[in-house]
Amino acid sequence: MSRRKRRKLKSEINVVPYIDVMLVLLIIFMVTAPLLTLSIDVDLPTSHAKALESRKDPIVVTVHGDGQLALQLPDGKPQAMDAETLRNQLAAIVSQDKDVRVVVAADSTVPYQRVIDAMDALKRARVEKVGLLTDSGGNAR
Repeated sequence: MSRRKRRKLKSEINVVPYIDVMLVLLIIFMVTAPLLTLSIDVDLPTSHAKALESRKDPIVVTVHGDGQLALQLPDGKPQAMDAETLRNQLAAIVSQDKDVRVVVAADSTVPYQRVIDAMDALKRARVEKVGLLTDSGGNAR
């Protein structure tokens, strides 16, 4: 009597091929990720956008080339001040009116970092509506 052994079927999943594919994808992503963060020089154009219609004139923060800031209220003259004084004054204004609009004006020769520093002072003063003042003409294409 010859008894034949019956093989029992395996019910497990063979994950070895999936691990191989995962490791290949991991290597591909590790190689391509640094290539995706290349920096590009950008020449920002002037804007041809129309001005927003508003009932109230905005507060203007002017950034000068030497880093000096000036605050001009809607019906006042520009007052020169440093970033901390600007932040304190704007925080007081925002505490009275949360919907106050502020625009940042700077000459085209002012370093971009100084404009960002001014916008950082506005952010710390909790100003929510900030715009950039641009020349209405220009050579934007």
